[in-house]
Amino acid sequence: MRIVQTDLDGVVIVEPDVFGDHRGFFMELYNRKHYETHGIAREFVQDNLSCSCVDTLRGLHYQLKHPQAKLVQVVKGEVYDVAVDIRVGSPQFGKWVGIVLSETNKRQLFIPEGFAHGFSVMSDSAMFLYKCSDFYDPLDEQGVLWADPEFNIPWPVKNPILSDKDKAYKPLKDISDDNLPIYKR
Repeated sequence: MRIVQTDLDGVVIVEPDVFGDHRGFFMELYNRKHYETHGIAREFVQDNLSCSCVDTLRGLHYQLKHPQAKLVQVVKGEVYDVAVDIRVGSPQFGKWVGIVLSETNKRQLFIPEGFAHGFSVMSDSAMFLYKCSDFYDPLDEQGVLWADPEFNIPWPVKNPILSDKDKAYKPLKDISDDNLPIYKR
């Protein structure tokens, strides 16, 4: 397994070992000992799987009282995946990183607590796997506008398919500090 640093401290790309031959391939999706060796020491308590059609955009989501670190991976299809640092006081506040995750590249992205997360589906459909470090709480669901002009994220979709909630989120500058995570050194 190989770890690739991104431009955001704490957000890393994981390139798992993949063993392939004429029959297909084998890979470990997660092995706590290996991830801890590489500095990803979280207890993941919930796994989620979403299936979305082309041009779907989900995000940018976060939880405030029950923040979740996430280890994400595409098991079918291709997405453009984005993490945004929204921690008040962070030297990276408002900065983002985006990468392509696909069934072909088999990459994973680790996103620490305190980051907003979202993705856009680039293939006909995509199955997206999330490992989360805390349980989802629908009463704690928060979000930042996916098209925040301050971020200027080059989403690979012109007319995204969005949930009503994702359409209604505000830009980061319009969210009070009380509704954002706090940076902790």
